[in-house]
Order: sequence, then structure tokens, then C-alpha cells
Amino acid sequence: MNENQFKKMQSAPGFIAALDQSGGSTPGALNRYGVEEWADEAQMFDLVHEMRQRIMTSPSFTGDRIVGAILFEDTMRREVDGMPTAKYLWEKKGIVPIVKVDKGLRDEQSGAKLMKDMPELDAVLKEGLEQDVFGTKMRSVVITPGPGLKAAVDQQFDVGVRIFRAGLVPILEPEVDIKSPQKAEAEEQLHDLLLEGLDALPEDVSVMLKLTLPEKDDLYKDLVEHPRVLRVFALSGGYTRAESNERLAKQHGVAASFSRALTEGLSVKQSAEEFDALLDESIGSVYAASTT
Repeated sequence: MNENQFKKMQSAPGFIAALDQSGGSTPGALNRYGVEEWADEAQMFDLVHEMRQRIMTSPSFTGDRIVGAILFEDTMRREVDGMPTAKYLWEKKGIVPIVKVDKGLRDEQSGAKLMKDMPELDAVLKEGLEQDVFGTKMRSVVITPGPGLKAAVDQQFDVGVRIFRAGLVPILEPEVDIKSPQKAEAEEQLHDLLLEGLDALPEDVSVMLKLTLPEKDDLYKDLVEHPRVLRVFALSGGYTRAESNERLAKQHGVAASFSRALTEGLSVKQSAEEFDALLDESIGSVYAASTT
């Protein structure tokens, strides 16, 4: 584990840029960017890599305000400006690379969608270590309180410990659906189960958390301060950037890990100057909300 990356993730001001759209979410990301047609899946991933590369090489995209970036596996295996993506981020930009390892979601059961099995996880972790990747990210989705929520949290911790033992720091992401009819109640249960799980972790294990912006301000304050937690991040979850930033600014000690909210308004049709100016404005607003 890279000690300089660990220190940056632990204490540097800033946020995570989530650039990890996978097969299911890539079409929507490209459509919002103004790209509507591609011949096949291979071309789709080429196009989204071009979009991500444009973001990562922008002069406004630096480690001064961005502490980390989450990559899709395909992105980790590609190059940016002639360098492997993860090495480019760390060596050229001072941004800590993180890789998404989940393979999508199972069907809903008992109010939650757990992660699908990850038969290639050990190989991906080994590859990540070789690429100088620091951590991982994996997402499950919670819709209502109940036994499904507990199963999602248990799964996150079980896989998270396995990832840490392999040499990377996991981001646990049990996302509460912002459209849940019982969002606040689910968040309260999630808080209690996360605290229970953190208390049960061995003393030498560190994890990060990525959570939905809650209805109750500072709900996760004790998790931010927990000795097993390296950092707590918030996902935008479908909120606009303005609403995400407004909610985030009320969660003290929590930083952003935005995807859609960060890239809102960026377009393939923009000139380099227009693109960089809009991205700079977006990064500035998310950074401000992340440093309350």
C-alpha cells in the first residue's frame, strides 16, 4: 500500500471524481455528453474513454482539489496521454486511483439489491496493485429498511475485509435509493448497522464509506470520526449538482464522490476552452461543498 496515497486520502482537502460508469450506465453518460450513436459495445467504451480522457487531461482536473478518481476496470486497462490511466492520475495529476470492482446488482430481494458474485475479484485486485491503484469501490442499493439492508451491509463488510487483506483499501457503498418511500428510516438503520460493522472490524483494517446524502444532517458524523474509517464520501445519487452541493455542505467531514453531478453540462460539442471552464466551475463548487 502506497503510504503517500494513504495520507492523501486520509487528510487532503478535496473530493473523489467518480468516472466509473460501467456497461449499464455508460449509454446514459454518453447521451448526457451529447453522443447518441455507436456501432457496438466496443465503440461505446472507446467513446466513453475519450470523454473520460478529456476530463482527466483538463488543466482544471488536478490533485489540488481532487483527492481521488474511481475508474471502471476497462479504464484502468487503457492509457491516458500515453501512460496507464492509474499511473497517469497519480504521477501526473497527484490524484489517487481507485477501481470499481463490483459486477452489478442482483434482483431486488427484501428491499435491497445485493452485489452479484465477483469470481474474478482476486485477479482484478492483483492487477490493481500492479497498476499502483490504491483502493476499490463496490455498490449495492437499499430501497427500504429491513433484512435486505442488513444483508447488503454484511456483504459489503465481508468483501471489504477480503479486499483490504489483498492490499487495497475498499470503499463500501450501500447506496440508499433517493426515491425510496422510506429513505430517512433506511438511512437510520444503515447508520446503526455500519457502526456495528465498523466496531467489529479488526484494529488493523481501514475502510472508506460512500453514502447517499442523508435526510438528517450530520447523520454520519460518528462514522466520519470512527478509527476504522479512512474517509466518508457522499454520492450524488441522481440529485442535481446544485442540490447535491447544498446537501453535502451540511454533512461536516463528508466529501463528495460525484459522477453525474460532477459532469453535468459537459458536452462533446464544447470547445476546449468552454469544456475546461465549465469543468473548472463544477470542480470548484463540489470542492467548496466538500470542505465544510
